[in-house]
Amino acid sequence: MPAPSLFTRLSGFRDVAETLAFAAAGGLTFGLLGMPAGYLSGSILVVGIAALAGRPMRIPLRTVQVLQVLIGITLGAVVTPETLRGIATYPLSIGVLIAATAAISIVGTAYLRGVHRWDLVTAYLASAPGGLSQVMAMAIELKADVRAVAIVQTIRIVIIAVGFPALLAGLGLVGQSERSLGGAFDIGQLGELAILVAAATVMALAAHRFRFPGGLLFGSMLTSAALHGSGALYVELPSWVTLTVMVAFGAVGGARFANTSVRMLLHYVGAAFGLFGTALAVTVIFAFALVQVLTLPLADVMIAYAPGAVDAMLLLALALNLDPVYVGAHHLTRIFFVLLTMPLVVRRHARAALKPDAAVKDSAKPPPPFQD
Repeated sequence: MPAPSLFTRLSGFRDVAETLAFAAAGGLTFGLLGMPAGYLSGSILVVGIAALAGRPMRIPLRTVQVLQVLIGITLGAVVTPETLRGIATYPLSIGVLIAATAAISIVGTAYLRGVHRWDLVTAYLASAPGGLSQVMAMAIELKADVRAVAIVQTIRIVIIAVGFPALLAGLGLVGQSERSLGGAFDIGQLGELAILVAAATVMALAAHRFRFPGGLLFGSMLTSAALHGSGALYVELPSWVTLTVMVAFGAVGGARFANTSVRMLLHYVGAAFGLFGTALAVTVIFAFALVQVLTLPLADVMIAYAPGAVDAMLLLALALNLDPVYVGAHHLTRIFFVLLTMPLVVRRHARAALKPDAAVKDSAKPPPPFQD
């Protein structure tokens, strides 16, 4: 394969620079206005709008990976021995989470089947609350409507990342004052900071190498949490680094809408918002049930149970002054549960759909819209 030309490389740099400029404009505007989790949600929103308007919004994979490691370091730095003692409340909460995750998939699939008349496999994959890369791979393998799955999953993730902070603030579950992100830069702590970044990076790469779900983020987060929770280190990433990471990562979410026309988006937006509504209703029911039994903040439980992107949910927990250890443990469990169960469920449904009678019925149906 020939190396990319100088023009191609310059064009790529220009696209990334433009994406980051939109992200900074949105993130700083929302953040300085005091919007809940504004640096993240503002960046997502403005970059997403630019992408829908046809601008070439993109963030390179290597940049995303670096951001994930830095997010993990930041999340782990808020851990204290007191935080770790709260883990005793997790088993029941995680058990309820597994039930909620299954319910979200079942209710979402029923909604897409009953209201929008989607086929069973496409509806189930679009409703899966996590594991987007595996969802897309299975959609391609099983010849589901890949475009429908991709757009609906993306809209759901963005709605949760942008809408949940405002919802929680409107309900009075989070205050206007957010956690101070990162720390002040002290040249005397440069050595400790180097140790923290090096150790977290090594463990992140190891977890990624062994295909641990969210390995880069969780590897660096667990390393940072262990170092800070044990009292071995107290240094944090400078606050300007943390805010930059938050704004840049918002661009990753917004850039998901690249190469998506407004017409195509509007075709699926009803299904996406309806699916979000069902997921929100299930989340609220299970969260309210849990807080009647355990003394846990409802906002923490809502973010922990929300079927959004893991990294975005952890950043929201950090920005909204929630417990990132509690939220992280639950999202890691959710991802494992989805990754373990989804292939079994989808393949069983796919085999049922390929029975002779079903195949004859399907052959009479018109192809789904926007199918390539």
